[in-house]
Amino acid sequence: MDIDWDGVTHVTKVDPVKALPSGLSMLEATDLVVVGGSDGVTESNTLETIRSLEDACPATPILQEPYSSAHVSKTTIERVDGVAVPAVYNGDRTHFVGKQVDLFAEIGRQPDALLGSSLPVVGDYLASKGEEVVTQLTSKLVGEGYVVQHVDATAASVAGVETAYSPKQVAGAALATETFYGFPIFYIEYSGTYGGPDDVEAAARYLEETTLFYGGGIDSQAKATEILAAGADAIVVGDCFHDDPDRFRETIPR
Repeated sequence: MDIDWDGVTHVTKVDPVKALPSGLSMLEATDLVVVGGSDGVTESNTLETIRSLEDACPATPILQEPYSSAHVSKTTIERVDGVAVPAVYNGDRTHFVGKQVDLFAEIGRQPDALLGSSLPVVGDYLASKGEEVVTQLTSKLVGEGYVVQHVDATAASVAGVETAYSPKQVAGAALATETFYGFPIFYIEYSGTYGGPDDVEAAARYLEETTLFYGGGIDSQAKATEILAAGADAIVVGDCFHDDPDRFRETIPR
């Protein structure tokens, strides 16, 4: 993993299902691009998006955030700087631990498909090559502690989120992320709505090593500044990147 989390302040979330705006060179000013979405994402459109981003801004690191292990392949892993695996604290069991187990089970079940090997995937192969397979894949995997706060959003529906966390619960999730789970990212996600600084302030006081992401409704310099001032290490900007590039540019810290 070559991403310097300490240097990440502005993150752009790119949905493979949505059309990319013209002038992708503007992403040279962002610190990290995250590729992923909640609906309609495939390995094919993910890879197409990654390739477009590489061509436009080769120096900007790319993090794939797959919703399913089906979106991950040998090629996507090779092309990105990291693969983020979210654990949604206020979601259902599947989206806190189930999908993570599925991903690692997939690594063991079919490393040939993921890594391009022609060898059998059982018996002696797993005994002799299993460690190599896991090392190649997990070297780019990164865990994310995740709280989805907009219960009417698609992300909440997909993850089984029925109730938003209170600031006190957000703080507890942040503390668990750093001290118990050891994930490098804690992500407060408002999914297209602006949640304000309260959750960020609650989480920030418990995080020293873990990078605090906030995403949701950032479409102006004022909102970006407010969230960063509240203690977020990085803002995540998605909708206005696709819908209004001029407003997107305003969110990039000067």
